[in-house]
Amino acid sequence: MKYATFVTPDSPREPRLGAVLTGGPANGAVIDLQAAQSWALTARGLPPEPLPGSVFELIHAGQAAWLYARNLVNVLDGVNPTTVTTAQKARVGWPLAEATLYPPLPRPMSLRDFYAFEQHVLAAYANRGREVPEEWYEFPAFYFTNPNSIFGTGEAVPCPKHTQALDYELEIACVIGKTGRDIPAEKAEGHIFGYMIMNDWSARDIQRKEMKMLGPAKAKDFATSLGPWLVTVDELRDRATGRPGVFDLQMSARVNGVERSRGNFKDIHYSFGQLIAHASEDAFLLAGDVIGSGTVGSGCLLELTKGQGPWLRPGDVVELEIERLGVLRNRVSSKR
Repeated sequence: MKYATFVTPDSPREPRLGAVLTGGPANGAVIDLQAAQSWALTARGLPPEPLPGSVFELIHAGQAAWLYARNLVNVLDGVNPTTVTTAQKARVGWPLAEATLYPPLPRPMSLRDFYAFEQHVLAAYANRGREVPEEWYEFPAFYFTNPNSIFGTGEAVPCPKHTQALDYELEIACVIGKTGRDIPAEKAEGHIFGYMIMNDWSARDIQRKEMKMLGPAKAKDFATSLGPWLVTVDELRDRATGRPGVFDLQMSARVNGVERSRGNFKDIHYSFGQLIAHASEDAFLLAGDVIGSGTVGSGCLLELTKGQGPWLRPGDVVELEIERLGVLRNRVSSKR
């Protein structure tokens, strides 16, 4: 399943829980699951069950709600949902081009970002003329970033007034679907609801100064992009690598249509199983928490230009693409 939070032209202020279809007669459509429930009752006799109104509520509702949502999509098999309506004349589906996608989780419970791809770490330290510290190989490091500055695909991301070195970061993020504490790495996949693309926008000149003191803060807290939708783990099983929470998925980044970055999720040094085990040590991970991987090798301008730029400027369009997960697209804006 590909879950989305979206609005439509007729209800631009009412975010809806949606399921994205990328194959079959409804290729490139998003289903309004509340409308699909009403249609399925009338057209297919599917008994109604409690259905949450948001991705966040759906995650917290548990497996019974997840199975019911999947059944709603299954009963639409062979039907183009963009052409059918409920008894109340509500549309069941919309072409993606007519819908506006919000971040799947507009306000995550929390947002941790790790530093898990060795190639990126090696390049980052080389830019500073330093060796990677031995501690990096002892355990995966992370920081907490701002869960209240989240952007979705298609949104303009304001360039912060305090930076002259704006950068993108090509990452993958997982969303916790089952609360846990002290979760073993080998059992961590059972706590993952799904994956999505993450852009950890960074102000490199500010970050350079902050790293001499405590760590990244104002260099990061102005924007994180998530989306375009949230893909459940079952859709990725055929790309499993045998490492907990790691899949063979190509990753790339384009700036103004020109490819700048390319890597693969499977090259991550620390698996998501290890990331979750470390994050949950002596602490609860809650359903709805988001965990980022850190930047894939070659996945940012800092790495590609050895920290010298040129950097992003207002008007630039950044597209991050990961196989099976879609394309996360944002334009840099001068508005603040």
